[in-house]
Amino acid sequence: MNRFEVHGAKRLQGTIVPQGAKNEALQVISAVLLTSEKVTINNIPDILDVNMLIELLQDMGVTVERPNRHTCIFQAADINVDYLESETFRKKSGKLRGSVMTAGPLLSRFKKAYIPKPGGDKIGRRRIDTHIVGFQKLGTIFTYNDKTGLFKLSAPHLKGCYMLLDEPSVTGTANIVMAAVMAEGITTIYNAACEPYVQQLCKLLNAMGAKITGIASNMLTIEGVEKLGGATHTILPDMIEVGSFIGLAAMTQSEITIKGAGVQHLGIIPEKFAQLGIKFDINGDDIYIPAQDSYEISSFLDGSVLTISDHPWPGFTPDLLSIVLVVATQARGSVLIHQKMFESRLFFVDKLIDMGAQIILCDPHRATVIGLGRKYNLRGISMTSPDIRAGVALLIAALSAEGKSIIQNIEQIDRGYQYIDERLRALGADIKRV
Repeated sequence: MNRFEVHGAKRLQGTIVPQGAKNEALQVISAVLLTSEKVTINNIPDILDVNMLIELLQDMGVTVERPNRHTCIFQAADINVDYLESETFRKKSGKLRGSVMTAGPLLSRFKKAYIPKPGGDKIGRRRIDTHIVGFQKLGTIFTYNDKTGLFKLSAPHLKGCYMLLDEPSVTGTANIVMAAVMAEGITTIYNAACEPYVQQLCKLLNAMGAKITGIASNMLTIEGVEKLGGATHTILPDMIEVGSFIGLAAMTQSEITIKGAGVQHLGIIPEKFAQLGIKFDINGDDIYIPAQDSYEISSFLDGSVLTISDHPWPGFTPDLLSIVLVVATQARGSVLIHQKMFESRLFFVDKLIDMGAQIILCDPHRATVIGLGRKYNLRGISMTSPDIRAGVALLIAALSAEGKSIIQNIEQIDRGYQYIDERLRALGADIKRV
């Protein structure tokens, strides 16, 4: 098992380019199953989760041409639907939460699909009820096999309908949209997620011949069509990486330019880092973060302690709360971090406390960070990455800490961040993969 050895407390400098968005990639790559024609996708992140999904599609019969590591030409002309019932599919798909995104396209085109129990990060319960209920409303019948851990879905006749989602689930919305694009009649999805990932998926589907309106709102209307064709699509820069790099620059007192940050798609993310006192300039599509010796957390207008919490888009993404939390440890002032969605995502703070951070874990969803304004530097320790986002938060902490840190289980980080050690070394970081 690989690990990172990090010697911290070094100021970094230079330009870094964010990878393609992981969450978007898992959706748009699954969408290639909707047509027998070629679909070209550019700016694909070369990361473990995405490569596992591409391999899974190839096992189903999708042909994949890869002119380079960030472009794929997919053609799902000859799909082996029987493979979905195999033990091999169950084991492979069960390791990747993104595999759930194949269900909607398979139902739409082949009238049956299988969903494994969710895999991926150990960050708490990740239910798929929104997906299943949405499919049911379109006419899908499902059964669950407790021996194999697979949901079997069959849809001899998908028919459009009105549905109000119980939660604005990003993956649930995307999956239901893909199931509905070739259903008979009109489907209206209210309380739909409207994250840039879903917007991008809908734009790709429309380029393939779908008829989706209401994009970027919480009400999507899909008029079913008979078939979809090929298209070309480019994935947005990963906003989670952009936020991570802003936090990295502040923590390490570094001067960093994020090139091609996809600024117009970042929503409230820059504002949240500004609330921590981090200064930056936006120049076109680039973000320049100057070296700052210190930064101070703002408070609310009535003087009360700042609270930063996650919320469905256009609110603050939960994937960046781990980064905000670690960045706050070296600020001046206090902040309450409220992670509403996943009850295990804050448990990595014990590692930060061991490094010298002052954090009170109030409960599984809330942590209070008391920033000491670098009065005491973090110290390097040995630790293990529990999930993708916490892993990068710990890596940022290690890069700012005095001494040597060891981070185990870095496969979790590799699932979401491509060549992260190489890109950080290009900025001057002392990081080694062992």
